[in-house]
Amino acid sequence: MAHDVTFESAVPRPDISPARRYVILAMVVLSVTLYSTSILIVAAVLPQLQGAMSATPDEISWTMTFNILATAMMTPLTGWLAGRFGRRNLLAGSVAVFAVSTYFCGAAMSLESLIFWRIVQGAAGAPLPPIGQAVTLDIFPKHQHGMVIGMYGVGVVMGAFAGPMIGGVMAELYTWRYAFYLMFPIAVMSSIGVMLALPRTHRTSNVKLEWTGFLLLSISIACVQLALSRGQRLDWFQSTEICIEVFVGALSFYLFVAHSLTHDKPFLNLKLLLNRNYAIGLILVTIYGMLNFTPMVILPGLLRAHVGLPDSLIGYVVGSRGIGAMAAFFIAGFVGQKYPRQSIAVGFSLQVIAGLWLMTVNLNTTPFEFVLNGIVQGLAVGTIWVPLTVVTFSTLDPKYLNETSSVYHLLRNIGSSFFISLSVTELVRSAATNYEFMTEHISRFNPLLQLPWVMGERSIDTVEGLSRLSNEIFHQASLLSYLNAFGLYTMASALAIPLIMFVSSPKKKAA
Repeated sequence: MAHDVTFESAVPRPDISPARRYVILAMVVLSVTLYSTSILIVAAVLPQLQGAMSATPDEISWTMTFNILATAMMTPLTGWLAGRFGRRNLLAGSVAVFAVSTYFCGAAMSLESLIFWRIVQGAAGAPLPPIGQAVTLDIFPKHQHGMVIGMYGVGVVMGAFAGPMIGGVMAELYTWRYAFYLMFPIAVMSSIGVMLALPRTHRTSNVKLEWTGFLLLSISIACVQLALSRGQRLDWFQSTEICIEVFVGALSFYLFVAHSLTHDKPFLNLKLLLNRNYAIGLILVTIYGMLNFTPMVILPGLLRAHVGLPDSLIGYVVGSRGIGAMAAFFIAGFVGQKYPRQSIAVGFSLQVIAGLWLMTVNLNTTPFEFVLNGIVQGLAVGTIWVPLTVVTFSTLDPKYLNETSSVYHLLRNIGSSFFISLSVTELVRSAATNYEFMTEHISRFNPLLQLPWVMGERSIDTVEGLSRLSNEIFHQASLLSYLNAFGLYTMASALAIPLIMFVSSPKKKAA
């Protein structure tokens, strides 16, 4: 991002009373909580969405991947938008557009329209966390920043905790549509509250955006995401569409790199990658993003279609991550800044443990065990974030904070979007391969099938028996595909651990 793209900075304004400050804090936290809830509320209703939209697992995952991708692409624009329209207008406008898109998500009658409004929802919500945090720090005195950031962080974590639970309950009591409808009036009230509570802010006329670099990077990321999302259905490079998307994506990325290295004030300053902590931090945060939302996207399908859990219970299972994340959030605030490298290693090790645990589940695994696993995942996510942020920016010049922070969050979201697509692709591919392999062994000449305790109520002599046998093979083949996806999750977690050794511990002053 161009170096002159900055948020407004201000000392606490004397014309804002203490009571009004807390009203503003409440409105900001409500807005950010709604945003974090919207990302995860879909996770609990994915199985019902898949049936309602007559979609395949890879198609329905687009409701998550393209929402996250839209958030990723809009996040670097936050500084430019804040300078152009002012913080209050941007915050209130973003919540208003978010409210409208949330309503139309609930009213969507086709998968295409749902994906479109989820993209709008993600783009509208992208400025809320950075602007909300900036507003919060500006209106409160410095000695209250620790307390305020704690309250702000709890609101964000509560969204991750409450979103899946609310979505699951609403989907079971009514339909998946009410998971979105419930958020609509709250978002409208939040937008009005932000407009009334926040003081008017000035616009910064000298804020500029390097549009060429932004558009080239956006085109490249969008093409790669489309190729990953549609590749399995279109047979990858046997499809003209996939070939075109990969070619355009690669060309756009090459032009972006060449433009960034030759422009005076590029959208992203690639020379900052020479800083070792920052470069390794970007790799680690990309892996962190890969691991963040993927289990929440693929687990509901396993729990609903194969384990047989109701929507409300799926919501509690997915939302259990919030319990671990909230506990880790408070612990990491103290331990993570003092021992960042050790905390990051512990966090990724917990991810490995959670992944290995998931690789042992079967169709008889109890919901309680899935909840415990979710808590471990939440502990891992919360333990990593604070120390990873500390070491990534500890050795950088503060004047690059806005630019480097944008790249940091951009890669986190891109990692989530890409890895979800890869995991769902593995689910679809592996399920079909496993089913084909297992059916090859169904024959009258297989002596194992003559054993009564092997076949049970299943039989190859009747239509009903064949139907039961086919259904059982489908469940087992699907379970194996989920175990393969969990294997990818575990492998990505393990790959991050050796990289931590190359991170230099920041000095206490820098931390």
